[in-house]
Amino acid sequence: MTECDHGKPIMSSSIRVVFFDAADTLFHVHGSVAEIYLHHAVAFGFPQKPDSLVAIKHAFSRAFREAPPPVFAAAEPTRLKHSERLWWFDIVHHVFYRVGMFERFDEFFDHVFRVFEDHRSWRLFPETASTLTRLKERDLELGIISNFDSRLFSVLRGLGIAEAFDTVTISSLAQAAKPAPQIFHLALEKHAVDPEEALHIGDSLREDAEGAKKAGLHTVLLDRDGKQQGVGIRTIKNLEELFQLLERFEE
Repeated sequence: MTECDHGKPIMSSSIRVVFFDAADTLFHVHGSVAEIYLHHAVAFGFPQKPDSLVAIKHAFSRAFREAPPPVFAAAEPTRLKHSERLWWFDIVHHVFYRVGMFERFDEFFDHVFRVFEDHRSWRLFPETASTLTRLKERDLELGIISNFDSRLFSVLRGLGIAEAFDTVTISSLAQAAKPAPQIFHLALEKHAVDPEEALHIGDSLREDAEGAKKAGLHTVLLDRDGKQQGVGIRTIKNLEELFQLLERFEE
């Protein structure tokens, strides 16, 4: 075993697969969710007030936190997409129930649901593309493990990074959501590797770092703002720092 920068042991087994979370790890919303909701809601008749942006931000955080995991019994694509849409409809409805409902809400929701499927609503982090290229040059397999819904596939294509990944595992298709170990195990099976041969990187302490660790994977918490701490969890501030950790694995 070797020691990482914080004195926590890194197992010396070889890493064959690197998994990533998607949103807020590889890419982020252009602006903020609250800004997008407000902008489009106003276009559909929402009566904006001076505190509307802050109110929507707080209401969204609460609604998203209180929502059930995005796991659905439906497997057929059309029914699955319908289930995903209903899951998000409940969240957005709860947001505007708290900040002010308006007559054309259903039209607004149909529109804004499509907005987040458009890659132009997202931006890659500056180091994402180069990091993926360097990892592929090392002959590492790459995968995504995400609680994002099936709109993720069009976002990845639009951002130009879909081809970098050998597998994409999302909660609505896996019928399990992070931090549950089942979604990690399913992703491992796709690569035919054991947990100790895989590394997972994500921005959520609970869903990514702790979830992957409990599933037996090596794990790294992406903490761009330096605000999160986890016992026994290695952290990096950007994806480029990942290569320092990989060097230690190779040693």
